[in-house]
Amino acid sequence: MKNISTKLIPWGLTLAMTGSLAHAVQDLPGGPAVNQLNLAPPVTRIAVEQHFLHWMMLIICTVIFVGVFGVMFYAIWKHRKSKGAQAANFHESVTVEIAWTVVPFIIVVLMALPATKVLVAQKDTTNADLTIKVTGYQWKWGYDYLNGEGEGLSYVSTLDSSHRVLSDSGNVANAPVDYLLKVDNPLVVPINKKVRVITTANDVIHSFMVPAFGIKQDAIPGFVRDTWFKAEKAGDYYGQCAELCGKEHAYMPIHVKVLSAADYTAWVDGEKKKAAAKQDDPNKVWSLQDLVARGEKVYAANCAACHQANGKGAGPIKPLDGSAVVQGAPAEMMHAVLEGRANGAMPSWKQLSDTDLAAVVTFAKNHWSNKTGQVVQPAQFVAARGGKFPEGGGAAASQ
Repeated sequence: MKNISTKLIPWGLTLAMTGSLAHAVQDLPGGPAVNQLNLAPPVTRIAVEQHFLHWMMLIICTVIFVGVFGVMFYAIWKHRKSKGAQAANFHESVTVEIAWTVVPFIIVVLMALPATKVLVAQKDTTNADLTIKVTGYQWKWGYDYLNGEGEGLSYVSTLDSSHRVLSDSGNVANAPVDYLLKVDNPLVVPINKKVRVITTANDVIHSFMVPAFGIKQDAIPGFVRDTWFKAEKAGDYYGQCAELCGKEHAYMPIHVKVLSAADYTAWVDGEKKKAAAKQDDPNKVWSLQDLVARGEKVYAANCAACHQANGKGAGPIKPLDGSAVVQGAPAEMMHAVLEGRANGAMPSWKQLSDTDLAAVVTFAKNHWSNKTGQVVQPAQFVAARGGKFPEGGGAAASQ
């Protein structure tokens, strides 16, 4: 709405629109600001140096622009034909030739030296205190803590479902200040620690970018890239996927929460306890009711954005309600969630646990108008990952 021209809108309506939006549009600390013209406020040394380079280059280019065009316009004005000016007749000037070769060379060297220094520092990912693998998915981020405090933690970060619902409604006049930037699981890191970020992707090219940290690194399927940051101020910082990665590209935010050393240690301890509590036995046999209850949550967090909460789909997205694939044998739907479909339009969900996959498949098969009575157990997904899919119609649930 900020791009709507008001030239053809009555003044009273313009005022009404301005008044209705004024309370909703606010600066987001660590994220975008209203009418922001400069780079994001830096919270890392690299970002500070990038700010310096930005302004240094801008000033140098402005001085050159004013100098060159000033001389040119002065010469045009001073020596115009109407004043009877006569063109000078000379062939060449060695002094001028040397000057306009040496001076630009010196300027380029003076610009290149600090830029090279920052570039080399950006690529120095050695001696990291913490290493995190960041995997881009259509359309969410996966975080795996590989080394350092928190090693072994792993989770997926997805746009808050309420924000997607708000976006689909089209009524964003009262949108929260972190609209389309709120996630269910932010990336949590400690303050004043060097964090190495290893990027890759599961499907298409994504790009991990957090402006306040001065980092932007492409995540490419089949390749491993890396970058790093050391946040010097606690708080919440936001970014987004910076590579056009498909129709849900706008719904792939990044939220990094920087904590004090003590708070980070407490967070790690809490997350490890949660992970231990959630550790599922893949051989456990679940009831239909329990799988459906869990599957409803998995569906809301991962599937509803495309297939909708009512399972009806939209546009090219096929409905799950009444779908022959959903109502058919379990193997077909298990293939779909593990491998994806339509060249990535339906992404693979193999990053989810076997229990979550079993739950969401069972939920879809027994929700809306789908009343198949089929139950898919986690052990079946364990076998499916090894290439052994079930045959027939699956186990019927006892009522």
